[in-house]
This record gives sequence, structure tokens and C-alpha cells, in this order.
Amino acid sequence: MKRNLLAAALAVASVAAVQPAVAQDLTGTLKKITETKTIVVGYRESSVPFSYLDNNQKPIGYHMDMCNKVVEAVKAKLKMPNLNVQLQPVTSANRIPLLQNGTIDMECGSTTNSVARQEQVSFANSTFITSVKVVVKKNSGIKSLADLDGQPIATTSGTTSVQLIKQNEKGANINFKEIYGKDHAESFLLVANDRAKAFVMDDILIAGLVAQSKNPDEFMFLPEILRTEPYGIMLRKDDPQFKALLDETVNGMIKSGEAEKLYTKWFMSKIPPKDVNLNFPMSPLLKEAFANPNDKGVK
Repeated sequence: MKRNLLAAALAVASVAAVQPAVAQDLTGTLKKITETKTIVVGYRESSVPFSYLDNNQKPIGYHMDMCNKVVEAVKAKLKMPNLNVQLQPVTSANRIPLLQNGTIDMECGSTTNSVARQEQVSFANSTFITSVKVVVKKNSGIKSLADLDGQPIATTSGTTSVQLIKQNEKGANINFKEIYGKDHAESFLLVANDRAKAFVMDDILIAGLVAQSKNPDEFMFLPEILRTEPYGIMLRKDDPQFKALLDETVNGMIKSGEAEKLYTKWFMSKIPPKDVNLNFPMSPLLKEAFANPNDKGVK
């Protein structure tokens, strides 16, 4: 009897030994995904061309394509080909809280990787480098930051770009009134409708909004660059397993040339829904980031 029990115990142990050990060893987001059989991708509704809605209200864009690649990598690593993929819209204001509380597992939008944000979240290696600039109407009479004194300036709730004006030599002594939009599209519309004189945001996001506006030729950038910032896919802090998978995926896309092809697709070609071409060549800074992948945040 004892011999039979011992044999049974050994058989159970043997079966357990050949079961995938991955689930037992997982932590953080990957463990959560195995338990829920679901990965939740956060996306933006108007961050052209990174993450935005097409005519069918489907999220598309440069970062959405990259995040789809991450999802495939997760499926492969966890051996879950039928993993449920949920898409969750987020805003500048709620993207970090929704990541921290587990509502989303990664954010595929247009979020700047900053040292301050790294205290709350983590980022995969940089996938884009942007410059913060100011857009105005050509007929506004505003030619530089100094001309913004006393003027209403649009800013998106949950962003900090407008604060950079004060850090610039030409903007240090000016006073202005902030008018908030719920997202970048609404903030830009404040300028288009003359409720604000300027909109401060990342140049590529502004370029996307201008290109899809009714009268693109009405707008221009002011000459000053307020700051240069890296973008990256955002994930929860202190999650080394998931971060390693994201970095491996991003680095693989860079090394294979797929990242450059995606750049051409979204920044140098006609994109939906209006078939406009942003004609935004890859900057030397982004080429450098691709040559030496890193997750360094801006101060």
C-alpha cells in the first residue's frame, strides 16, 4: 500500500515537473495577465499619429502598431495564443492612475518619459523624440514667446508643457491665462476657434492636428524650442519582467528595421482618416536613440 502511495506521489510530482514553470515564476503584469487571461492596452483618442481613432473608431497609430507587437510577444512568452486583448481609452489626466490601479497594463499613447514621472511609473526604451513648441495662428500677430504676455494659452489637462514657457529666457517675465482642453484635439480647437492665442505641446502632436484641421495654412510654430523629450510605452513601476519583455520587443523592432518602416508609414506617408502626410522626417536625436536604445527620462 505504501509502495502504491509512493508511486502515486512520484507520478504527481513528475507531471508537475513537466508543466510549464513560467506561471509559478512570473511576477507583476505578466502574472496578472496569466491570472486574468487578459491584457489591457491603454490608448489615446487624438494623439496623431501615435494613438488615435480612425473613421471606424478603432485606435490606430505608430505606438498602437508597436504595442500590438508587444501583445504578440506576450502571447508567445506565456504560450497564450488566444489571450484576450482589451482596449481602454485614457487621457493625459488619468493615464497614470489607471496604470497604477491595474485598469490598464501599458499605455500606448504619446507620454513623455520624464525623471519626475519615473517616480510613479516606468517606460520602455524610447521610440520617439519630440520638441515642445508653441503653435499660433499666422494672423495673430504673435511672433515669439514675448508676444504671449497677457494672452490666453491652451493647455491639455494633465500635461505640464505650458509651464516650460516660464523656463525660457523670452518667456520668464510674461503672464498668461491657461485655458484647459480635455485632450489635445480640444486644446488645439481653442486656438482654431480664437478662444486661445496659442497651444503649447509636442511639435509632432501639433503637426498632426494642424494637418487634419480645416485650414492647415492658418497656423505656424513659434521659433523657440522649449524642451526636447523622449516618448516611450508606459508600464507599471518596479515590474522588471514586463519591462524586459517590452525593451526586448522594442529593441528587436529597431534592430530588424521594422521600427524605421513604421516611422515611414506614420510620419512620411498618407495616414487615415484624411490621407494627410505629416512629412515629418526622422530627427538626428531619434536616430541616435535607435542606435543606442535607452529609457533615460528628461529632467
